[in-house]
Amino acid sequence: MTPLSILSVTSEMFPLIKTGGLADVAGALPAALRAEGVTVHTLLPGYPAVKRALTSAQTVLDLSAPFGREARILAGTAGGLSLFVLDAPDLFDRPGTPYAGPDGADWPDNGLRFGTFCRAAAELAGGAVEGFRPDLVHCHDWQAGLVPAYLRYGERGGPPSIMTIHNIAFQGQMPPDILPWLGLPTRAYSVEGIEYFGRIGFLKASIRLADRVTTVSPSYAREIRWPEFGMGLEGLIRARGQDVVGILNGIDTGVWDPAADTAIASGFDPVTLYKRKPNKPAVLSRFGLDPASERPLLGVVSRLTWQKGIDLLVEALPTVLGLDCDLVVLGAGDATLQEALSAAATRHPDRIGVEIGYDEALAHQIQAGADAILVPSRFEPCGLTQLCALRYGAIPVAGRVGGLADTIIDTNEMAKVAGVGTGVLFSPVTKDTLDQALVRTAELYRDPQVWRRIQSNAMRTDVSWAGPAAAYAGLYRSLARQTRAAVR
Repeated sequence: MTPLSILSVTSEMFPLIKTGGLADVAGALPAALRAEGVTVHTLLPGYPAVKRALTSAQTVLDLSAPFGREARILAGTAGGLSLFVLDAPDLFDRPGTPYAGPDGADWPDNGLRFGTFCRAAAELAGGAVEGFRPDLVHCHDWQAGLVPAYLRYGERGGPPSIMTIHNIAFQGQMPPDILPWLGLPTRAYSVEGIEYFGRIGFLKASIRLADRVTTVSPSYAREIRWPEFGMGLEGLIRARGQDVVGILNGIDTGVWDPAADTAIASGFDPVTLYKRKPNKPAVLSRFGLDPASERPLLGVVSRLTWQKGIDLLVEALPTVLGLDCDLVVLGAGDATLQEALSAAATRHPDRIGVEIGYDEALAHQIQAGADAILVPSRFEPCGLTQLCALRYGAIPVAGRVGGLADTIIDTNEMAKVAGVGTGVLFSPVTKDTLDQALVRTAELYRDPQVWRRIQSNAMRTDVSWAGPAAAYAGLYRSLARQTRAAVR
């Protein structure tokens, strides 16, 4: 097995900084790749939380002169991860989230912020730091989208690159007036490069210029070739042909381990499913519901957005109540949806509990205590919630899209007879089909023997990073071999 060195470029990484599933992937994949002989060094922006967590930090590259602002690369470790950090205080030392201020509005200079970040990544990849020259650069989402452009058009050059699209809806389209500040030649601003309908397209540039493009599930890789899911980039995706592949995400099964989870009331595993029982009243109590309730408990851990189908859930609340189910919701997002769910909880305080925001421990508790987890997404590149649900024996009820379709076996009549179902899938994703899925779920729940079989199947599903890491390592090595052959 030939050792490989990879530079991973990401705007967030669990447990240091997180707004979504990208952080979980960026944080868990490096450890899984070690078993494949792949060493990963990750470049992150120098947010305050990242710099606070960095230990043994030292400056390895001063970029102030070429970048025209205070900027340097720090090297260090955090949580067992090998990190490079772009310390550019005027760009990243700010309150709020990585992408928005405390008021929730996107930073108006995000193009400059992440353009500078991509430029720093290209410097690293090209060998600017003595003793570090990676075999390949792995870029994640639009925030790293200009890295392939810098590698293609820059004087330093560098190794081949891979772009992973975690959600094609987020494209990083920026005004062209930032071009002089990016340090790219004017020829880069073309249809064949970074230009996209008169703007600078970060994600578009990476789809066009990266050596390979991956998405986070095989189904999503097929879906984004067409207008319904491609968000305007489907033509570019189709043009890349077999260069676009789907590799499922995993979850960190050390973090998500129901047998050893200290956040939940009672640990359990597939053999001791009976020990799962105390978690349900604990969750009901946490949300102010009757802990003695024997009704099916449905859980939602999600961003509260249209993409996630939460508006459909709001419409389906009469069905939830009519089927004699309880519901708990943890999440934040669209204000209208937050208000609708909170209002429903006020109207039905004995049946519906809602907490706006995100609480990692509570997310674990819901997965451990809910009978089923609802994931009615209209599109879902991969999804992590359903993987956690499978791991914790909470039956996922999900739209048959993207990674949901790839990771859940629908418990239809044939699957029930064969004893292989792990959840409930429905399509197309509408209010009516969600209603039907809820009815099916309630019927399955009323048969304890069938329900336990589904739970057991779910918990035995391999949701670890072992398989995905092997797939990424294979892709890395294939691309590295092709690059070496081309050089010869």
